[in-house]
Amino acid sequence: MDETEAKVLELENVKKYFTIEKGFFRKRIGLVKAVDDVSFYVKEKETLGLVGESGCGKTTTGRTIVKIYNPTEGSITFTNRNGDKIRLDKLSNEEFRGMRKDIQMIFQDPYSSLDPRMTILDVIGEPLKYAGMNGKAIEERVKHMMEVVGLEVKHLKRYPHAFSGGQRQRIGIARALVTNPRLIVADEAVSALDVCIQAQILNLMRHLKNEYGLTYLFIAHDLSVVRHISDRVAVMYVGRIVEMSDTDSLFEHPLHPYTEALLSAVPRPVPENRKKRRNRLPGEAANPADPPAGCRFHPRCRYAVQRCRSEIPEWREIQAGRFCACHRAEEIDLMGIRRKN
Repeated sequence: MDETEAKVLELENVKKYFTIEKGFFRKRIGLVKAVDDVSFYVKEKETLGLVGESGCGKTTTGRTIVKIYNPTEGSITFTNRNGDKIRLDKLSNEEFRGMRKDIQMIFQDPYSSLDPRMTILDVIGEPLKYAGMNGKAIEERVKHMMEVVGLEVKHLKRYPHAFSGGQRQRIGIARALVTNPRLIVADEAVSALDVCIQAQILNLMRHLKNEYGLTYLFIAHDLSVVRHISDRVAVMYVGRIVEMSDTDSLFEHPLHPYTEALLSAVPRPVPENRKKRRNRLPGEAANPADPPAGCRFHPRCRYAVQRCRSEIPEWREIQAGRFCACHRAEEIDLMGIRRKN
């Protein structure tokens, strides 16, 4: 990474553990290591895709950034527009409220994320109330944002139930954008929508990013979606980042065996690619409450050697701007997907 490029968000060795309790007295019997020693950064005006199987910890990572959860350990640093570096992990929930105008979240389910008792004016305008605006100023700002995301202003006083899934997600995007944030965490923002609506929302998000200079952390499990919108991609497996790279390099030449397996599952309509067999992983993903020793992926990895079973791989820069946690990253030649023009 060029040191002159600003990092809007930086996570260093972040952990989020949940306690497993049992019995009437809630005795602690273990820990779920949902996020375990995660480090990555998001540069100004870029989209970083965070991808992995369900249960890998990517949503927990996003919710830890926006203070829905407090991290167990590690640092989360946000750089505001004045260049001030703010340790989000050190802020109380009350102190973080002052940051919400700069850091917003788009949630997965457009049906449950909107209060059915509130009109669209109230839903989109709610963050502005916390920012100190009121009355006519809120209404004018909400009308503007509705036009920006492709909603009709005449529906300002309608309730969420009157809108389709795609329209509701546009409402969620308008709510996230209304305070002119610097960073948006999008958690599976299109996964609940059908394919044609997904494309519309993704194109809208790309347009808004370019129009307003937004920075996205885009959390998803669908690699096709991630490729369409992301500048760089971080791949997560059982609470840890295993690879991070620019999007084209990661798709064309992955460095980690888990990334190769994910890419092999992406549909390939080009005839010559149909002959390539999917790399089906044996077994199930490791239990985050009882992860295996060494590399967490080794029980499912066809490239694993004895070192993988006993030694945790170091997170290191393999090539310029490309990071990986694999003992054999320089030795093995993995198969990716080439972009078709």
